[in-house]
Amino acid sequence: MDIRFEVASTLVLGPLLVVFALFTGVQVWRDAWNVRRALLQTAVAVYAAAVLSLTVFPLNVTWGVYANQSPWVGQISFVPLIGADVTMIANVVMMIPAGFLFPLLSRRATSAKRTALLTGLVSLGIEAAQLLSYIVLNNGRSVDVNDVLANALGGLAGYLLLTVALRSEGLRRPLLAASLPRSAALQEDRRRIAVPAEAPAGDPAVGRGR
Repeated sequence: MDIRFEVASTLVLGPLLVVFALFTGVQVWRDAWNVRRALLQTAVAVYAAAVLSLTVFPLNVTWGVYANQSPWVGQISFVPLIGADVTMIANVVMMIPAGFLFPLLSRRATSAKRTALLTGLVSLGIEAAQLLSYIVLNNGRSVDVNDVLANALGGLAGYLLLTVALRSEGLRRPLLAASLPRSAALQEDRRRIAVPAEAPAGDPAVGRGR
């Protein structure tokens, strides 16, 4: 028996994006989300779909005499930097938006290190999905630790880019207005505002316990 067909990303991700768009419209109509938050959530959904379409889709299903017969362990590159090439640059660039968005969405992305770690975990999940598709669907995808490292580096670059953006008053307000209520970026901004300004020289309060 020989079974070969392809599942395009539009067949899976397209309907999911439509459902999400309808859900977002309902949330805005109910005043549960403001417009800026809705735009941020939509951007995240479109970005996630784009990443999946590049890394997981299309799903090439192959069973039978033409199925890939190589053992799945041979598809994994465990050693960092071995076989690294210029394609790592694309993997870095692909995850820069993730590093930019994580602090606006998650309360755990409180530092560059944590954001890079979160991005690396997302990348590891993608690599696991690729390995699973190889085992189940025989589609020939490989798993490379260099992809995870490059993606984590992209997340770090995205975090640094967000840090620069939040220093601009023109960008800080709309970004924080769009962020989730418990996001790391919003919590850090609130802590910064809550810290009392340093008392000027000669102020009687200087030197007192406060």
